[in-house]
Amino acid sequence: LSISDLQAVERDFAFVVENSVEALTVVNAVKGADKALIEDAWIFDEFSGGSLSEGLKSLAVTVRLQPKEATLKDAEIESIATKIVEKVAKATGGTLRN
Repeated sequence: LSISDLQAVERDFAFVVENSVEALTVVNAVKGADKALIEDAWIFDEFSGGSLSEGLKSLAVTVRLQPKEATLKDAEIESIATKIVEKVAKATGGTLRN
């Protein structure tokens, strides 16, 4: 058990991916974006239909960042968010849902 005095930050992302992409692939890509700060990531929603094209689905992910040394600044959080989007795009071909 590791307890930190620093507040964790949670961010939600929704990625549009092909139906064949498994949720675990997205979660693993997210976790690989910054192994030091990303404490956990999990899927909280899957959506298909509506405005999404045939053969696509949206996977929504919550990412929990746990700083170890100092409170995260907005620029640091945004930098990690960019890395997450890039990692998921590379691993799955997915894009951030608008």
